[in-house]
This record gives sequence, C-alpha cells and structure tokens, in this order.
Amino acid sequence: MDTGSDVVWFPCTSRYLCKHCSFSSSSSSSSSPRIQPFIPKESSSSKLLGCKNPKCSWIHHSNINCDQDYSVNSCLNQTCPPYMIFYGSGTTGGIALSETLHLQSLSKPNFLVGCSVLSSHQPAGIAGFGRGLSSLPSQLGLGKFSYCLLSRRFDDDTKKSSSLVLDIEQLDSDKKTNALMYTPFVKNPKVEDKSSFSVYYYLGLRRITIGGHHVKMPYKYLSPGEDGNGGVIIDSGTTFTFMAREAFEPLSDEFIRQITDYKRIKEFEDVTGLRPCFNVSDAKTVSFPELRLYFKGGADVALPVGNYFAFVGGGVACLTMVTGPERVDGPGMILGSFQMQNFYVEYDLRNERLGFKQEKCK
Repeated sequence: MDTGSDVVWFPCTSRYLCKHCSFSSSSSSSSSPRIQPFIPKESSSSKLLGCKNPKCSWIHHSNINCDQDYSVNSCLNQTCPPYMIFYGSGTTGGIALSETLHLQSLSKPNFLVGCSVLSSHQPAGIAGFGRGLSSLPSQLGLGKFSYCLLSRRFDDDTKKSSSLVLDIEQLDSDKKTNALMYTPFVKNPKVEDKSSFSVYYYLGLRRITIGGHHVKMPYKYLSPGEDGNGGVIIDSGTTFTFMAREAFEPLSDEFIRQITDYKRIKEFEDVTGLRPCFNVSDAKTVSFPELRLYFKGGADVALPVGNYFAFVGGGVACLTMVTGPERVDGPGMILGSFQMQNFYVEYDLRNERLGFKQEKCK
C-alpha cells in the first residue's frame, strides 16, 4: 500500500520477470517465495484498455495521441501503449487492463489495473493510494481511508496484521475521529505542470525540535517552492524518512551535540548507511532526546524513540532518518512508514486533511 504513487498493479503472466525482488512468480525459482500471478485470459471480466479510453492517460500521466503514438493508422481496436513506472527504488512495466474489483462486499467494474510483465526491485505488487486518478481511493471515490501500522518487531508474526480501513461512512461515526490531531494538506503550486508531484500528499511541517531545541533548516525544504520542488510529503511506501541533505545535516548535528552519554560508532555508519550511530551496550537504560514535529493547524507529535532510533546489532543504535546526494527535483522531506509505527493515521480526503493519533496498532 503506497500513498506516494497512484497505480494499482500486480504480476500478470506466468513468465513474469522480476530482478532483485523478494518474490517470484517463476516455478523454477527456489530461492524466493512464489506468488500466484493473475492471468487475464482466465477472467471473463478482464479487458485490454483501449488507446482512446480516457483511463489510458491516467496510467501514463499524459494525454495519449493514438495517431502519433502508433506507427500504424489509428483504429478503434488499438490498445493503450505499454506503461513503465519508475519508483525511487525500482521499476515495473506492462499493459493496462480494465477489470472488476471485488473487495469484501464491494464490487467495482471497469477498475483500471496495471498488468505487469517485468519489474526490478519491487514487492509482489503495489496498491497506489496517492492522489492520482488511477489510485484505489480515487477510483472507489473514497471520502477517507486510514491505517495503523504495527511495530516492525511484529513483522514475522503472521497472526498479527496492520489495519487498513476504506471509508464509506464508518469513519465519520468512529469515536477515534474526535481524538485525532489534524493538519491540512498543502497545495503544491506546480502540480499541473509536473504530474509526478500531483500524486503526493503534502503536509505543512512548520518546525522540528530535538530535546526541545529548534532545529534550523532551510525553509525551502519544508514548503513547496514556485518551481514545485521542496515541501514535505507523507508516504507509506517509503521506509525511513528521507530528508534533503541541507535539511538532514542540522538534524543529525543536533542529535550528535545533545547525545553525550554514548560513544558515536562511525564504522557502523559506514556499513549501514545510517547516521549517527551510538554504542549503548553498556547502558542500563537507553535515553535519547525527544524528536517532535510541529504541523500547520496546531498539530504536533513527539515520536516514540523506537520510531526514530533502531538497534542494528552489537548494542548499537542508529537514527532511522536518511539523506542522499543533493536532490534536484522532488520533495525536500518524505515522512516514511518507520516513523508511523503504532500511529492511527487518517487521510480525510473529503476535508483535505491528515489526522493522526498514537496507539497500539496490534
């Protein structure tokens, strides 16, 4: 489930090719768990999407001109051109289908799905929950959806599961709603020009404090600029929160400045790619400075320590917020799922706001 993208896709052939993936649909692969691919010809409701179908432009994020995009003369039987979707960590490609979605008691005909035939660095499939027209919430016309992500320590227990609630009206009467803190979604001024930005849920993050001390970082990374770059998005498909380097360095430096009881272990930083890292093996109790986020609308949240520091082995704990090379395009900060552990998170699409509340998701 990915709130940072909008296409719903899954493997769609018995010859599905996925490089560097944790799942396989090939019967000859013994090193990774096998998934059952969806075979369109075995479904009576499955149809290839036509080139002139408006939904063809949804999956391509651009208007498709059948006469120009094909080398043959335009005709009504032309299918939508194959898609190739690029994610931060990989790609997937295939053809667009119109299918009937059955979800518990709900039945949605003419649902657009991606029928992938090849991928790289991908899970078994992705349900796009972003803002785009092809996303699951958009196609179902949801007013809200919410999730509550289990702590990572429960990942290997199949008896426990995180929750996902698709609104029709049950969330409106849920008593949890009154206890949530809300922050409005923020508009990116360039979403019409840069369609890749249009799928994101932008938040107004005003400031960050560590141990009560305000971390000063360039404002351009906290709010979308006139060129559409910068700003903060929330993305369930990103693991560790990502920050542009000029925003991350002040945050990292402040943790290093305040954490004096534990020795910094740079060799672990080189191995894990996380920093800063500290040796806490000799400590009877582990204590790190509080990390608090302040959002537009008055909402603020102090993250539990386990949501921003993690043990990586050998009694070493590292900050689970990351950076990379200087970014040219895109958000300045991506709030990832590791930081959302044991939070009830509600995307109130009807009222254009995000609600959240800390609770035990199990």
